Amino acid sequence: MKTRRIGTVEVSAIGLGGMPMSIEGRPDEARSLATIHAALDAGVTLIDTADAYHLHADEVGHNESLIAKALASHPRGSEVLVATKGGHLRPGDGSWTLNGAPEHLRAACEASLKRLGVEAIGLYQFHRPDPKVPYEESVGGLRDLLDEGKIQQAGISNADPEQIRSAQEILGGRLVSVQNQFSPAFRSSEPELELCTELGIAFLPWSPFGGIRRAGELGSSHGAFARIAEAHGVSPQQVCLAWMLAKSPVVVPIPGSSRPETIRDSVGAAELVLDEAELAELDAA
Repeated sequence: MKTRRIGTVEVSAIGLGGMPMSIEGRPDEARSLATIHAALDAGVTLIDTADAYHLHADEVGHNESLIAKALASHPRGSEVLVATKGGHLRPGDGSWTLNGAPEHLRAACEASLKRLGVEAIGLYQFHRPDPKVPYEESVGGLRDLLDEGKIQQAGISNADPEQIRSAQEILGGRLVSVQNQFSPAFRSSEPELELCTELGIAFLPWSPFGGIRRAGELGSSHGAFARIAEAHGVSPQQVCLAWMLAKSPVVVPIPGSSRPETIRDSVGAAELVLDEAELAELDAA
């Protein structure tokens, strides 16, 4: 498995997004554990989660607990960087709410520490800006957790360029990652990707397969992914991830998965090399 860096930590070039294993449509626990183990067997050393990845109000942190169980039962579990998040909430009615207050982030972090069974969280991310709380206060909460050693590295998610620069300043140059939505169908985070490249901050695209499901349909605006996939004898999903990896050395995709076969397929993107003409076609798709 090829590697990239998040701050001081070397991780697999392809990570695993844990959300599909805990929200609507989630599989049974046995399949989820098998999926995480398949990822580790394939060389994945980055797993992204959040305390909000759950269904019911009484199971906050479902995904964190699931990942902790999977890592504890695998010989390579200790080699994985677990990136979790706080600041988003699910009341249990299917909705998502926000709480970016520093005191909430502290309580959420301490609860995540217990579920993950660690003394310090490898990468803790502020999940989403809360319009009710000044952004500087929320990121200041991260800074305090970092200074106290409760988290080893700090990141932000769903941020714009101004917020990235602000977080980098508030954290004293210690911002290591930005996790934003980015996919063939959602490319508005290009400015954030460019800024992360400039600053040497890891960029973690979430929901990277947006637009790929229909890539093979007649007249699809993203049909280039299917055509190039067919030429290489791989899936459009692999082409999508390889295209992202080629955009910048700071990109570390975290495709969500709930089946062993899908994460095994995603991992193959780390070895897929696309030529300049193919990359240009995908950029224009």
